[in-house]
Amino acid sequence: MQLILASQSPRRQELLRLITPDFTVCPADVDEALIEGANLADEVARLAAQKAQAVAKHHPEAVVIGSDTLVVCDGQALGKPTDTADAHRMLTLLSGRTHEVLTGLALWIPEKQVITDTVITTVHFAPLEDAEILAYIQTGEPMDKAGAYGIQGLGARLIEGISGDYYSVMGLPVRRLYERMRENQIV
Repeated sequence: MQLILASQSPRRQELLRLITPDFTVCPADVDEALIEGANLADEVARLAAQKAQAVAKHHPEAVVIGSDTLVVCDGQALGKPTDTADAHRMLTLLSGRTHEVLTGLALWIPEKQVITDTVITTVHFAPLEDAEILAYIQTGEPMDKAGAYGIQGLGARLIEGISGDYYSVMGLPVRRLYERMRENQIV
């Protein structure tokens, strides 16, 4: 059975390799806009499912994995920054505070319904000086990351601790995905 990851994210590919090396990559092209007023945990699961279903339309016999990650602070969703000023705004907001990272997971299995899940991890940022924030932004790393940081990269030095799934913060909850794949005899 063909397994497809509906993401071009190198991080998600690296994490899926922890479960299986046997998959192909087919990025999904979906509107990632959030529904205003909707529950954000439900929204990341919905977006993950949309990604999986969009790819499954072209590969109906394949098992497709979709994922979506969102950083939430004070009920405010922080996606990928639009520019360096937006990255600065996000990192300033997160400085010295605790926030949640919501990662939606979807597993599309032929002739079954889409299985969705949301993993929530709490992340605590150290208090950051403005010079630290600017130096981090200058590395370019924050620009393609939800919440403007990457826990697995240089952003690690911004984080005091986490409670929950580290890999979910990277973008793919490895254990939860592995469990769902085992339950459905995919691995």
